[in-house]
Amino acid sequence: MARSNGGRALRSILVLLVVVALVGAGGWWVFGAAQQRGLIGPTPVPAHYRDLVIEAAARCPAIPLAIFAAQMEAESGWDPRAASGAGARGVAQFMPEVWQAYGIDANNDGKTSIWDPADALASAAELNCRNRRLVKDVPGDRLANTLAAYNAGYGAVTKYDGVPPFPETINYVKKILENAKRITW
Repeated sequence: MARSNGGRALRSILVLLVVVALVGAGGWWVFGAAQQRGLIGPTPVPAHYRDLVIEAAARCPAIPLAIFAAQMEAESGWDPRAASGAGARGVAQFMPEVWQAYGIDANNDGKTSIWDPADALASAAELNCRNRRLVKDVPGDRLANTLAAYNAGYGAVTKYDGVPPFPETINYVKKILENAKRITW
């Protein structure tokens, strides 16, 4: 009997060690992925961006402040030097041709810079309002359609009568709407 209990104890310890090893190896990845997807914890707006986000969001009051903050967090993780493989740049992840059409000099420094958070955040808010007007007659949730237009272009939203069936865009809209509930100031 003692021998049997010892065998079970040894197996239990081995199972525990395997579980600890697996969690240790993948635990940070799992935690990071869950946090990145907005599944856990608050999503703070960095202190150095708070005033800029509030000021920029005021340009488009139809988009709630928390939604706008969650959108900018989703775009770049608040990195003003972010650059995507597709060519999007800056904290608001503007494609260069979209920036040429819609970028504004929000801080009145005489330059319109995709890399300047003040310019980029204000331009993103203005583009949200433009997209909101462009999708006003599209079926579905207008806020979701507006966010989808920022990600995929308003032409795709009108073509598909709402959020287009692109996994990236569907996940983008979902992530922003979920993370907006976790925004902290």
